[in-house]
Amino acid sequence: MKTSRIKQAIEWRLLIETLLNPNKYADLVLKGGYVINVITREIYEADVAILGERILMVGDASKLIGPQTKVENVQGKFVSPGFIDSHMHFESAMLTVTEFSKLSIPTGTTTLVADPHEIGNVLGVVGMKAMIEEAKQLPNNVLFTVPCLTPDAPGLETAGYDVTSKDMEELLNDPYVQGIGEIQGFANVRPVFAHASHVLDDQLASVAYAKSIGKTVEGNCPGLFGEELAAHIISGGTHISCHETTTKEEMIEKLRYGVSVFMREGSSQRNMAECIRAITEEGLDSRRAILVSDDMVPEDLMKYGHMNDIVRRTIAQGVDPVEAIQMVTINPATHFGFQDVGVLAPGKRADIAVIGDLEQMRVDQVYLAGKKVAENGELIIDIPSYTYPDYVKQSIKRKPVKVEELHIQADGYRVKVRAIEVIPDQNLTGALEFDMTVSQGVIQPDVGRDVLPLLVVERHGRSGKIGKTFVHGIRLKYGAIAESVAHDTHNIIVTGTSYEDMALAVNRVIAMGGGIAMIKNGKVVGDLPLRVGGLITDEMTGKEVSERIAQLHRLAEEELGCTLHVPFMHLSFLSLITSPKWKITDMGLIEVDRFEVIPTVIQGGI
Repeated sequence: MKTSRIKQAIEWRLLIETLLNPNKYADLVLKGGYVINVITREIYEADVAILGERILMVGDASKLIGPQTKVENVQGKFVSPGFIDSHMHFESAMLTVTEFSKLSIPTGTTTLVADPHEIGNVLGVVGMKAMIEEAKQLPNNVLFTVPCLTPDAPGLETAGYDVTSKDMEELLNDPYVQGIGEIQGFANVRPVFAHASHVLDDQLASVAYAKSIGKTVEGNCPGLFGEELAAHIISGGTHISCHETTTKEEMIEKLRYGVSVFMREGSSQRNMAECIRAITEEGLDSRRAILVSDDMVPEDLMKYGHMNDIVRRTIAQGVDPVEAIQMVTINPATHFGFQDVGVLAPGKRADIAVIGDLEQMRVDQVYLAGKKVAENGELIIDIPSYTYPDYVKQSIKRKPVKVEELHIQADGYRVKVRAIEVIPDQNLTGALEFDMTVSQGVIQPDVGRDVLPLLVVERHGRSGKIGKTFVHGIRLKYGAIAESVAHDTHNIIVTGTSYEDMALAVNRVIAMGGGIAMIKNGKVVGDLPLRVGGLITDEMTGKEVSERIAQLHRLAEEELGCTLHVPFMHLSFLSLITSPKWKITDMGLIEVDRFEVIPTVIQGGI
């Protein structure tokens, strides 16, 4: 028998001894609160008695209060299981696991299930293992669902490392790895089946191995119905989630098929209000409805909160508060098969959120494994900052670019071009065409119509390519923005009102070893170094990053005239070729549904 099993048996014995021996008492009792029972969907007055890291009982705990028992008066407050974020990316917040946790714990989030897909695309197994090692130092529960494939569309984009089924044994056998993350490689079911069936075959090998050792698999099926949705579900081993659901109709069909729908409500992509209509309007059962953040900027974490804010928004859509809380507690725990968290019950880990205002989801106290760790929105324990090893900070392998390398060229003086259309608060995009002016063989940006060059510069030292197209809807009036955060392969993505400023922005990102750069009239007006994989900073606290991002957003509006909400995050998703319709990679403009590169210039110069 494993040592951990023996330890667990001893722990259970101590709990039983305390409950039945009149001379034994609880370490802590939360007295007189309103318990939120997510099993029965009830609220009633009860105590919560705790011994060590675990719950002894929920009910009248007066007999368990002894001379050394600490009693916390929570009368008039609501006692809930700690919240679970079932799908998120630390890289999107540009924070280390530690700094994200420092911001999220005081809001009631006690368990994070993170997908290290981003750092996996850049650095492969080495990068993911570095992130997992950091998580092992923390008091909250942090688990990972790792990618079984990078890049998601081999041949259409260039990642820093090619993850395949060959890497699964090493990754999945780590106890901090929950399973396989979003299987984006088979999100575009028919094109992949028709043109890249080897991707499906390798995924099935990974999924079969994961299932054989009791690991879970997460799906990714935007806009899929009928045969395509069924095929995707089977490709994930039959029990999957989907965090890319954007319509009521999708929600209904996926729930009917048994998919756990991760209703995304992050900083730039908000789908809950549409998805929840399947429950509020059609009366569907909500047991497989789960709330997730996916991608959040630290500024929003600081200003609004984390899962508590998402629950608050869900309640505002007409959902019963306890039902909304189920969507961040027992529902995800059931999906993942968590045995210790998600409910308040005997023997479970005492991860608890004490809520002062149920409608507004104001979290007053947070307990992790029976220890109070946050009060009144502030962390009251010390969590040391974490510094990553140097070997994950050398990910930019591109020499500076020259302006002429970025030019989108054409003959004549007028051409028709394709342009990606930005859809605010979505990672879906539209597909547009524009007539553009050509000067000295170069297609010129059209600021008046908001049609600007959009390029992806390969930065992993593998292809050396530069993909080129145009974008409409980025709302930039001056200058240029470049960043090494560009889903999912995270090459350098850049847009701007002049090629000169675009080149300077790219070169600033290269010089920093990764990050975000804004240029106006040849000068840097704002930047943020992200040296860990070109995605994360370990040089600033969460609060400092939040302040810097807020400053960059302000400068983007004031200096560059950009009025798009969270523009850096919107820009980063324009290269995500697992969601329709058009995207861009280092290979060029991608028509997602056809799984192929298409030309930006569609009509020659005149």
